[in-house]
Amino acid sequence: MRDLALIFAMALVAALVVGTVGALTLRLLRHRSITVHVCVLLTVTVAAVAAGVAVVAQAMFLSRHDLQVVLLTVAAAAVVSLAVGWYFGRRLAVAAVWADQARERERRIEKGRRDLVAWVSHDLRTPLAGLRAMAEALEDRVVDDPATVAEYHRRIRVQTDRMTRLVDDLFELSRINAGALRLSPAAVPLGEVVSDALAVAAPLAAARRITLVAAESGWPTVLASEPELARVVGNLLLNAVRYTPEDGTVHVDAGRDRDDAWLAVADTCGGIPEEDLPHLFDVAFRGEPARTPRTGEGSGGLGLAIVRGLVEAHGGRVDVRNVGGGCRFVVRLPAAA
Repeated sequence: MRDLALIFAMALVAALVVGTVGALTLRLLRHRSITVHVCVLLTVTVAAVAAGVAVVAQAMFLSRHDLQVVLLTVAAAAVVSLAVGWYFGRRLAVAAVWADQARERERRIEKGRRDLVAWVSHDLRTPLAGLRAMAEALEDRVVDDPATVAEYHRRIRVQTDRMTRLVDDLFELSRINAGALRLSPAAVPLGEVVSDALAVAAPLAAARRITLVAAESGWPTVLASEPELARVVGNLLLNAVRYTPEDGTVHVDAGRDRDDAWLAVADTCGGIPEEDLPHLFDVAFRGEPARTPRTGEGSGGLGLAIVRGLVEAHGGRVDVRNVGGGCRFVVRLPAAA
């Protein structure tokens, strides 16, 4: 019994020494990956067994051959243990990274959802309050002269149109996020789509003395769904007009690079803070007060988010960067053969 206790004590001391070294190693490697930690733990375990066996074998005066046999047996088990640990350690590391990314994405989505609700509530509250006040004034006959009544009716229609656009944007964004967007790609002349969008934006631009400039030639044909492409171009143009000060300029041009076609919309808004550029296409993002629409026709911060969703649904991408005196949005889409 005393011999067994002595053997146990010797093996325990050897294992404790190896375990202490392993603990210090893990502390030094605390910032490394999960795979490294799993491999170190398995190495420490196998080394502790090997150390205990070696110490006990020396105390028992085993022959050199017998000791080699025992150590080879431990080594074979170590190879298998390390291989299995490395494999499952990598899987565990990937799962942990994926879970962390999923949690981060969920937090971003939840924050975007809260911001969206806040912005939409704000944008709906303002026109609804105006509609209610004007409706009560007409109902109570506070105003009765024809000119004022006509003006109230016009304002009611304008506010109704504003809310309709906001609801349409919400519906479009929900289709994109739900994956319910069904595209019918075809060869679409980009110049015709831009021409129609310029005609829609022209009244707003004229009212603010903003000059719309479009290239006379070089318009490529893109592979896209025409209604969604028109929405992309229209949103970019209206966004540029809204954020450009009076007497400014909005320039539209396009071209082709190998298999891709590109469309660029540049304005003279004064530029966007560099820290805001990565978030410009986020839902409900409006940035600093300087980026607040000067026309009072905000879209709840959904316009550029819809642009990105529609462009990516076409297999393209959209980018923005500051240029002299303003910013430039560039949309890249597959070019038609």
